[in-house]
Amino acid sequence: MDFSLSAEQESIRDSIERICRDFDDAYWLRKDREGGFPFDFFDAMAENGWLGICIPEAYGGSGLGVTEAAIMAQAIAESGAGMSGASAVHINIFGLNPVVVFGTEEQKRRMLPPMAAGKVKACFAVTEPNTGLNTTQLKLRAARKGDRYVVDGQKVWISTAQVADKILLLARTTPLEEVRKPTEGLSLFYTDFDRSRIRVHEIEKMGRKVVDSNELFFEGFEIPVEDRIGEEGKGFEYILHGMNPERILIAAEAVGLGKCALARATAYAKERVVFNRPIGQNQAIQHPLAKNWMALEAAWLMTMSAAWQYDKGLPCGAAANAAKYLAGEAGFDACQQAVMTHGGFGYAKEYHVERYLREIMIPRIAPVSPQLVLCFIAERVLGLPKSY
Repeated sequence: MDFSLSAEQESIRDSIERICRDFDDAYWLRKDREGGFPFDFFDAMAENGWLGICIPEAYGGSGLGVTEAAIMAQAIAESGAGMSGASAVHINIFGLNPVVVFGTEEQKRRMLPPMAAGKVKACFAVTEPNTGLNTTQLKLRAARKGDRYVVDGQKVWISTAQVADKILLLARTTPLEEVRKPTEGLSLFYTDFDRSRIRVHEIEKMGRKVVDSNELFFEGFEIPVEDRIGEEGKGFEYILHGMNPERILIAAEAVGLGKCALARATAYAKERVVFNRPIGQNQAIQHPLAKNWMALEAAWLMTMSAAWQYDKGLPCGAAANAAKYLAGEAGFDACQQAVMTHGGFGYAKEYHVERYLREIMIPRIAPVSPQLVLCFIAERVLGLPKSY
């Protein structure tokens, strides 16, 4: 079994690293302080053709797999861009997978090339204030009115809505009480982000200031029927083709950010002299960093396994969830240890590791909590009874 990257995959990593070198620590520190979407970084990724890495070549993309996308995402995060850089291009990488798999030919030709070229920015709207991760209980209603759907309701924790041109939206088209199973009656749409009918309220948050998070309020928002992806009522099935790749990419980004923090901590431990010796000579410093390295390597192997399974068309829910869990925990431990290794300087912005610790909370919490991942593995893999 060969665990090494292919020449093409190594080339992807090298190309991403070259782009990221133009956006150094000072750039991301400034963006972290000031906020504002990193348009120049987004444009650089678009100009070099990386935003359509998973989109088929026939529609302007590179036609590569989630494996290659994970390698790209990991390289972005590891460069020091962290979740700020990775989240800026995240939805372009995985977001329109449901269109690739379930869209009509007309939809693919209309929707995919602008995303691949970076000519449009999109947001992915699933989560609602009162349902959280209980997706089958979504309340946002899309009522069919002739050749249009009229949408009313709320969504929350929607990234990039401040700059989005398009929205990938999951809405209930059949009331919950009228369907046989809770997973039925949800429909998926990809349509224009009409700000006259969608009110956007930004949520101030702990980290990743450059990529906004928002609450959305829909009031009489209209969607043409031709912007519905696939059949009405089957949207839950379709978003799984976005959710599993999202978990895999989030895992890759967590590993990348953890490795970045580990490299910072290791370099500091070699240079920092206390009591006439480098602190890295002390086992109390060495051993936690060694454990971080092992955990990150294990999480990366799980991430690559999940990506391979998805690209082979195999059921990958367990692997994708496991990768997200292991990477989120390993990344968090590495970022926390990086701060502790720096001591008081770890609390200073100029050393960057405090930003990594703030940002690593994202893949630890989202897009699914570690507790719900454990429930999923217990039920779906081990066959234990449902606990909620």
